[in-house]
Amino acid sequence: MPSADTPREITIHQSANRPNQILGADRELVLITILTAVSLAFSLGTWWGFAVAVVFWIVAVAVLQRMGKADPLLRQIYLRHIRYQSFYPAKSGIYSLCLQTPMGWR
Repeated sequence: MPSADTPREITIHQSANRPNQILGADRELVLITILTAVSLAFSLGTWWGFAVAVVFWIVAVAVLQRMGKADPLLRQIYLRHIRYQSFYPAKSGIYSLCLQTPMGWR
């Protein structure tokens, strides 16, 4: 039984803290790549169309694996980055609501 002076230690398993990846890359991007390659193969409908789709899929998965190795959360970070504005003014806008100071603070 541990004493009251030592902090409690909890094991955090790696599988509970890992990002979701397929083939070493981001799961959603790999699934979109597979969908694109299959639709490309069936839309062309020839033997060279299937070859182009396979080559596209292999190259795309290789690029996505490099991205996944560099930063597994790169897609989420990029999506958050493009939502940011290029400039945030230091003052509020014209139509912003003014908050009243609470009576207890006066």
